Amino acid sequence: MSVSFSGLAIVAGVAFAAPLVLGLVPAVRLPAVVLEIVLGIVVGPAALGWVHVDRSIEVMSLIGLAFLLLLAGLEVEFEQLRGRLLRVAGLGFLISFALAVITGMVLDTSGLTNAPLLIAIMLSATSLGVVIPVLKDTGQASTRFGQLVLAGASIADVATVVLLSLFFSEKSSGLGAKLVLLGGFVALVAAIAVAVTGAERSMRLSGALLRLQDTSAQIRVRGAFLLLAVFVVLADKFGLEAILGAFMAGAVLKLVDRDGAMTHPQFHTKLEAAGFGIFIPFFFVASGIRFDLHALFASGSTIARVPVFLAALLIVRAAPALLYRPDVGTRKSAAAGLLQATSLGFFVVAGQIGMELGLITKATGAALIAAGLLSVLLFPAGALALLRREVEPQAVPSPSRSASQAA
Repeated sequence: MSVSFSGLAIVAGVAFAAPLVLGLVPAVRLPAVVLEIVLGIVVGPAALGWVHVDRSIEVMSLIGLAFLLLLAGLEVEFEQLRGRLLRVAGLGFLISFALAVITGMVLDTSGLTNAPLLIAIMLSATSLGVVIPVLKDTGQASTRFGQLVLAGASIADVATVVLLSLFFSEKSSGLGAKLVLLGGFVALVAAIAVAVTGAERSMRLSGALLRLQDTSAQIRVRGAFLLLAVFVVLADKFGLEAILGAFMAGAVLKLVDRDGAMTHPQFHTKLEAAGFGIFIPFFFVASGIRFDLHALFASGSTIARVPVFLAALLIVRAAPALLYRPDVGTRKSAAAGLLQATSLGFFVVAGQIGMELGLITKATGAALIAAGLLSVLLFPAGALALLRREVEPQAVPSPSRSASQAA
């Protein structure tokens, strides 16, 4: 079967142009992923009609989704999930999910959706990939505030992926059977993690990895890709969503690859280069190409759902951040709530699954993704505005300090 690469070239061009345009106009503080989806809509069937999702784009998009979940697993800060931090963040997610379930039922009763549990899981998610850069850029990642936000976002990331896989896998089986399968999958993942950890302690193997890691073999990157592929296949064989396997691959890498001796400091950077440089943009641009703009604007009621879903996301994810107030104060707890209410990647993934299973319509899926886009545009900017008072004194040193440093 012949495969056309013209569409692939257009998507690659869009993936290249989106961050470049933002780099040329630094005053526009817009996440590249938003522009990638918007440009995908523009070149797709909804607007110019230059490209459709064919087999080559579909394959690249699927690999991009797997890499996105792999890197999301790598971003989970397991070290933060302990003590009071774990208790506060865990209680926050439980409250968030309870609010999400109530919200999903209200939306279902009002006729806005007919899949309350799926909507509840979607509203409970947070985009770690958006939150972490904001915390790092403001110098808050290592503070108590940053640790609380990271802990809350990490728990939300793990829990929503597991819940989505349990309740909305394409493989038909009961919840009890899926729980057994999930237990078996987790046990197998743990066994593989132990085996990988033991193998890394082998002097001969670690020496070979060290020799090959920066050559054309790029052995650690190949090993990570192998782990990703194996876990995706295993998740599928266990009747779970493939995204759970990809996420678990990243989590296992995070847990077993401590590298205290700094023998391979560029490993994660290489994975990010492969993911964000090649595959992940294909997923987001392809998501834009698939985006049904006509369904979104087909009726006023569909457009009206966008602010409703955005407000629901804000309530569900921001309200539990009030628990952080004794630790970080009112202003920072409000900033934490805005950051936790930022979600896009999971909306895209879960929305596609919901549409494939016939649980939500194309119009509802489009409205949900539009709400996710708005959350990425608005909520981090609001959080930065709240944090700016503390960032500015650090960014502008006093004249006396500058003089002493120059001396």
